[in-house]
This record gives sequence, structure tokens and C-alpha cells, in this order.
Amino acid sequence: MNHPTCFDNVYRGRSVLVTGHTGFKGSWLCLWLADLGARVTGFALPPPTRPSHWELLDLPGDTSIIGDIRDPAALTAAFAASQPEVVFHLAAQPLVRRSYREPTETYTTNVTGTVNVFEACRATPSVRAIVCVTSDKVYENRESPVGYTETDALGGFDPYSNSKACAELVARCYRQAFFAPGSGGPLLATARAGNVIGGGDWAEDRLIPDAIRAAAAGESVRVRNPRAVRPWQHVLDPLAGYLILGRRLLAGDVSAADAWNFGPDDDGNVEVQGVIGQAREAWPAIRMEVTGNPGPHETKVLKLDSSKARTVLGWQPVWRWRAAVRQTAEWYRSLHESGTVASEENLAQYIADAQATGCEWVRA
Repeated sequence: MNHPTCFDNVYRGRSVLVTGHTGFKGSWLCLWLADLGARVTGFALPPPTRPSHWELLDLPGDTSIIGDIRDPAALTAAFAASQPEVVFHLAAQPLVRRSYREPTETYTTNVTGTVNVFEACRATPSVRAIVCVTSDKVYENRESPVGYTETDALGGFDPYSNSKACAELVARCYRQAFFAPGSGGPLLATARAGNVIGGGDWAEDRLIPDAIRAAAAGESVRVRNPRAVRPWQHVLDPLAGYLILGRRLLAGDVSAADAWNFGPDDDGNVEVQGVIGQAREAWPAIRMEVTGNPGPHETKVLKLDSSKARTVLGWQPVWRWRAAVRQTAEWYRSLHESGTVASEENLAQYIADAQATGCEWVRA
């Protein structure tokens, strides 16, 4: 499997640094970058779960540095050793409920850690492009059925969401104060993605991983808010957006140095109970039980308007929510029943479907 012509072949042979590479989304990004021929260096804490998608992939040729983005000296050393041209910053404390338990760790990781990454970029002249990944939860939530646009007010009720909104403000400051066009520094974009699903996620308090763990144990997944609406998408959809941004920034496209939403079409905004029902079609062992304890405050309705990414970047979702859920459930079922890690097959199928859909980034 190798698709070097994707994204105009810009990643082939380039040094790329990914923070958070041992996590769910970061490991998928490293798989794709390796497929594109990039020289990948990862910087992150040890894998946050067992099993670990990163460890299951066992990617040859990638450099993995175990470190904490709250440690400026370790970051600076990693940048100096790898001399990256492109930086994808994904490292974070990503869990809402954990942020209630550990607000200090959440803010120091998501805010101070982001400052440290940007400072390492400033100290490394080779860096030309930075894609900083935040969250769809950065917006001041109005529980509105209308999707948020990139110009809506930032906010965040819980420490996780608020810390990611702060990270957006940090990025805006650095974009203006240090990375402005013509300054000689790199171009910086931020990416706000909706709920992502896919094989290899075993994080706590996430719907699909919880459902998979329960199914493997012959139990029902306990759901707090079955009517909660989320923008569901396969992890490869926003990753395509991040890679498009990296390509644009490397080309010196100043218009790309901005904030971007990457979310599904309207039909991808689905209730939790609908996602479980679709997953069960692919793996009948998945069952749901509604718990009477709703837990801490969580947003009930959350939608993104991704029209800017569609119009300006030429990005579009490839797998609608039903296909995304099916691919995800089948990935876990395959691992559970036969020990097969289907990530490379998923990526190859996604690229083939993107080509059939007419996605701009996949054309030779």
C-alpha cells in the first residue's frame, strides 16, 4: 500500500513531526504519513491505553520519542533532532469527564503545552507549516441546531472544552504576533473536528470504545444520554483535512493560515442511540443500556458548519456516518475474532472511495 500522489506528493521525503502520535488520532495520522512517504517523528507520552493502536501498527521507519509537551527542553531537543518542515500538533488531554477530575493537568497540557510546541517551532528554522488540532467543543455552546462557523464565539463549559478554546486563542496570538505572513516564520492553521470514530480507540468515556469493551465481555454498554446529538465521522475524514492544510501551508498559501471546521454533513449529526443501532448491524454483540446517572454537564447538541473547508480547501467527507460506524465496528470485530489489524485496509479503501467521489486531494 502506497499512495504518494495523494496531496500532490508534497509529503514524500519530508520531515514531519507529530505530537500525540501514540494516541488514537495521532497513530492514524502517522500511518497515513508513512503511506505518503514522509519521514515521521512522533513526540508523546507512552500509549494512553492497552491495547494501543500505535503499538499494533508497529510502523517501520518512524521515530518515536516519549516525552511530555509540558517539558520545553524535551520538546526543543526533539525538534532539533528531527528538523521538521511540517508539525501536526495533536497531543492533548482529550477527555471531558477526566477534565473535571484533573482540571490543572488539562489546562497545563492543552494550553501551556501548546505554547511550548509553538515556542519549539519558533526555535526551529526548518519549520514551515503548523497544523494545531483543537476540538469542535471550542465554541460557546448555545445548544443550537445550527452548525457553528469559525467566526462564532469561543467558550467552553467544562475544563476540556474551555482549555481547547484557550488553545485557539493562543494560536491566534502566535499567528498574529510571531507567524504573520512575511515574518519569515511558519504558517499556522487550527483544525476543529467533530466526534471521530474508527478502529484502535480504547479511551475511557467514549461511546464506541465503551460499546466494544462491553461487547467483548458479553455485556451491554451503559449510555448516559442516548438522545445526545453529535457530529459523527470516521477519523480519516478530518485527517484528510489536516493533510490538505499542511499541503496549503507548505505552498505558502496565506489564506490557509486560519481556523477550520471539519465535520460531517447534516445527516452525520446523529443521536447516540442511532450510532449504537448502526454498530450492532455490523457486530450483533453490541447492545445498549440506558443509565439513570447523566454524570457531569455535557453538551446535548453540537454541530459544525464546514462549508468554509469545502469551498476554500476542496475538502469533503468521504464516508457518511453509517459507513463510518460500519467500518469501525468491523475493525474491532476483526481484531476480536481473528486478531487482524485492518487499519491499512481501511486506509486503502478510504482512498479508493475518495477517488471515486472525486476528492481533489487524491487526484494524481
